[in-house]
Amino acid sequence: MFIVLDVEQAEHDLTAGRMTCPSCAGTLRPWSWAKRRLVRHRDGSTRPVRPRRARCARCHATRVLLPASCQPRLADATEVVGAALVAKAAGRGYRRLAAELGRSPSTVRRWLRRARSDRHVAGLYARGVARIHRFDPEILSAGLRPQPTHLGDALQALAAAVAAYRRRVDRHVDGWALIGAFTAGRLLAPGPSG
Repeated sequence: MFIVLDVEQAEHDLTAGRMTCPSCAGTLRPWSWAKRRLVRHRDGSTRPVRPRRARCARCHATRVLLPASCQPRLADATEVVGAALVAKAAGRGYRRLAAELGRSPSTVRRWLRRARSDRHVAGLYARGVARIHRFDPEILSAGLRPQPTHLGDALQALAAAVAAYRRRVDRHVDGWALIGAFTAGRLLAPGPSG
């Protein structure tokens, strides 16, 4: 699976033969579409998404190009999952979060359980720091303010990476979509099925 920040640019690159297979470095070509799904957003709207599929000309592996505003195998957008994680890092419980987000308590509890792993949270932090270093290393010189939880530290690093990207590359990109791209669509640790 490829997480793409700009769906139109990804389609253009795919059609022009500028995308390569991560397995064998062969050229990816358009190969139909993935199944259409509805994605719920923070504002309560539901929008259809039908990700592009690509196939490698050399090894014949297929890949799905998923917009960064989506999370793999979730019906909720990155912004919704991110809002739950931010609230959790601030100490709020899953029942209250579920009511605020308009989601079932079991769904929110499952998300928060998938974000508990120290290894996963450390990985999120590392991805944020790597992006900060790439776009604005001065932020690291000044230091990131320690948060009460490791999840808070990871989210702060990702937010700082968004700010650095916006200053250096494009100030109009959606922050949660950027975080979706920075985390390669893995804001949450993989669930039991993947």
